[in-house]
Amino acid sequence: MKLSYINQVKANISIYTDKKTTNILDGTYKSVYKGKSMNFENLRQYVLNDEIKDIDWKSSARSGELLVKEFIAEKKHNIMLIMDSGPKMEAVTDTFEIKKDLALMIGGTLGYIAIKNNDFVAMTYINNQNIVYKPFKYTLSSLDNYLSEYDNFANLEDGDLNILIESVFKNITKKMIIFIITDLAGIDEIKSKTLKMLKKKHDVLIISINDAYMHGDQLFDISSEEYIPSFLLQNKKLWEVEKEIKKDLITKNKRKLKSNSVAFTTISSQKEINTKIIQLLEEHKYARIKN
Repeated sequence: MKLSYINQVKANISIYTDKKTTNILDGTYKSVYKGKSMNFENLRQYVLNDEIKDIDWKSSARSGELLVKEFIAEKKHNIMLIMDSGPKMEAVTDTFEIKKDLALMIGGTLGYIAIKNNDFVAMTYINNQNIVYKPFKYTLSSLDNYLSEYDNFANLEDGDLNILIESVFKNITKKMIIFIITDLAGIDEIKSKTLKMLKKKHDVLIISINDAYMHGDQLFDISSEEYIPSFLLQNKKLWEVEKEIKKDLITKNKRKLKSNSVAFTTISSQKEINTKIIQLLEEHKYARIKN
């Protein structure tokens, strides 16, 4: 089977990261999500982002190089990708990349590094007012199928992201690491009480896909299905009003996420994905330590 979406993910990693950075992406994921019970496997050379507490000082002294203990988690993790959907995902970001294409690459990257670390990956989204749930699997071919189906079927009608999250909480009993991939409007939909409910049992991280601003030479309005008149796009007063509205919305939702200790990041383009995921995992790691 040709893994078309996974191959795009792998190509993106190879284009925008060298081998060392790719190891950091993989290693950051491992360092954040260790199983409750760990078995010692072997010693290996220290690399950036390894935990200091894992250094074997006696073996390092004997060998003359810094060595760390490598462990295997007895328990695999369950990674849930909650994907926002609807016509708004056909809109573009502020770098003029289609939001759904970016969501596919983000979800694909997260799923890829999870499966590489022998974890299970599931996906859920709303299609035509119906909640679609793709069960936990551990193969790249399954992930590729999930991404393909989301690409083909998740753009018919807007769904309520809050209802989708509540459905995940009510119907899936196993402990999960949940990544919510949405945009600013989607984050605004999520109620604070929903986040609190989710955080009691699961790890929750949010990735927001940035929206385009209403200015430029040409911009298509998804909701009205027509191009925005040029005199509006060139109106500087409207630009300022839009900036203030967006700024207030960002501030309000940052406050909501921070109060619930939910790590989040914003991504505008494909080339940012790897760096922003590393930053997100690091932020979540330190939030866990503080809690």
